[in-house]
Amino acid sequence: MREVQCSEITDVIRDMCIEATHFLSEDMKCALEDGVRKEKSSLGKQVLESLEENLKIAGEDMIPICQDTGMAVVFMEVGQDVHIVGGSLEEAINEGVRRGYVEGFLRKSVVKDPLHRENTKDNTPAIIHYSIVPGSRVKVTLAPKGFGSENMSRIVMLKPADGIEGVKKVILDTVDAAGPNACPPMVVGVGIGGDFEKCALMAKHALTRPVGQHSPIPYVSQLEEEMLGKINQLGIGPGGLGGTVTAFAVNIETYPTHIAGLPVAVNICCHVNRHCVREI
Repeated sequence: MREVQCSEITDVIRDMCIEATHFLSEDMKCALEDGVRKEKSSLGKQVLESLEENLKIAGEDMIPICQDTGMAVVFMEVGQDVHIVGGSLEEAINEGVRRGYVEGFLRKSVVKDPLHRENTKDNTPAIIHYSIVPGSRVKVTLAPKGFGSENMSRIVMLKPADGIEGVKKVILDTVDAAGPNACPPMVVGVGIGGDFEKCALMAKHALTRPVGQHSPIPYVSQLEEEMLGKINQLGIGPGGLGGTVTAFAVNIETYPTHIAGLPVAVNICCHVNRHCVREI
C-alpha cells in the first residue's frame, strides 16, 4: 500500500490551476496553429491570429488566457493500492483550488448558492469526479470550465428508434444554436449512452482527450470525423464571424445503455479548452 499525503495533492492542484489558466496545452496550441493554416476566410484567419497573439501575451506577462478563468472541474483517478493520508481528500482538492485561484490572482466565479448568488471568493468548491483504478498512482486531470460555452451545452433523451441519425442531429443542432456564444473555434465533447447523468459526465470528460486523438472504436472514430466536417460546414467560423474552422475536434465517448433509451449529451468548450494532467 502506497501512501500519498493530502498536502501533496493540494500543492499539485494549486499549480495546475495557475498553469491551465495561463498556458494552453500542447494539443490545443497545435490545433490553433493548424486552424490558422486551414481557415479560408481572411477575417476568420485574422481572428485566429489574434488568438495566437493573445496566447503569447498571456504566457509572457502571466495574464490569464481568458478573463473567465472557469469553474474548476477535477477528475481524480485513484489507484486502489493508494492510501490517502493527512486529511480529507476532498478538502485537499478544494484547498488546492482555493490557493490556485487566490495566489494566482484568478477571477473567482463560484457562488455559494445557485439562487442567492453570494460569491465564495476563492472559486471553491470544485466539481470533483472520482474513479478507483488499478495500481498505486493518482492521476489528476484539471479542466477549468468557462460558462460561455458551458451554457450552450445540452442533454437530449432520444428514443432508440432515433438511432445514429438522431445523434448527429442533436450534435449539429446544438453547435448551430450555440453560434458565436461558445467562443469558437470550439472543441465538442459528446457522450452517448449510459443514463441522464452518465452521458453528461462522458461529454465533459471527452473534452480532456487530446485534440487529434480519436476513439479506439472504429465507428465512433468515423462519427467524430464526420461530425467535425459537418460542423465546419456550418459557416460559424472563428469568433462567430464566418469561416471554415468552427471546431477543432469532436470527441465522443460511449457507454452501454437501457433498451428503452438513447441519452445524448453535448458539452461544448471554447477555443482554449483548458486542461492539464499530473500523476502523483
